[in-house]
Amino acid sequence: MIFSEGMLRDGALENKTIIVTGGGTGLGKSMAAYFLRLGANVVICSRKFAVLEETAAELAQITGGKILPVACDVRNTEQIENVIAKSVEVFGRVDGLVNNSAGNFISPTERLSYKAVDTVVDIVLRGTYYFTLALGKYWIDNNIKGTVLNIVTTYATTGSGWVVPSAMAKAGVLTMTKSLAFEWARHGIRLNAIAPGPFPTKGAWDRLFPEELAKKFSFENRIPLARTGEHQELANLAAYLVSDFSAYMTGQVVTLDGGEVLAAGQFNFLKEVTDDQWDAIEDQIKSATRGGKSPE
Repeated sequence: MIFSEGMLRDGALENKTIIVTGGGTGLGKSMAAYFLRLGANVVICSRKFAVLEETAAELAQITGGKILPVACDVRNTEQIENVIAKSVEVFGRVDGLVNNSAGNFISPTERLSYKAVDTVVDIVLRGTYYFTLALGKYWIDNNIKGTVLNIVTTYATTGSGWVVPSAMAKAGVLTMTKSLAFEWARHGIRLNAIAPGPFPTKGAWDRLFPEELAKKFSFENRIPLARTGEHQELANLAAYLVSDFSAYMTGQVVTLDGGEVLAAGQFNFLKEVTDDQWDAIEDQIKSATRGGKSPE
């Protein structure tokens, strides 16, 4: 077994219907594909219906699973209610939600317009709590023990410059995850989150990082495991968190980033020191110790 292979056993999501926002492309598409392979019915939604239709046809052919594309702007509550209604109409019920829709761009914050900030925050935060609230009401009214998985980011906790709207919004999503996990546990509803590090997706990465910048600031150079993530690795974790195998887990955020967030350690810059330089440092310490000085 290798990390680019599926992790759960066949049928692990059988008889479950899962909605994936932003499911037409990128990580959303990868998660939807794996859910289908595990036996789930999947509903994918985003604003671009043509993309959804193409993805649905492709994934249905590849997996043989049942997938429903529904156009939806997650900032619009009527469209969210329509997604839920159509999902119930076609599949009978909804069991899980993956809040994956996002908007982001890198920019000095002082260059952003008010509208640009609102656009990111509205998609990431407002869209997530709108969809979560709508399904929460549905689950509580119908006595269904639903599951929510929120895709956040490591900088929801650490903060990060140049992506401030996204950082603010993702931090709000993370706090909502923990808060509702406690409040809705009495209804059997679970909420968890994944904080991914770099998982290259063609569209998003092309928008965020022009080719010359991508080469100059390569993520591989600062991730301890020296690589970016494979989509199947995130899909494996997502499938576990929406499955019954994680039934005793709620209110948690799992970081999946190759150790990237650990680079904040005060002395982690020492990874640049060569073996010869370490020999010189060791000799200097021994010399100072022999001279009656204790290293500080």
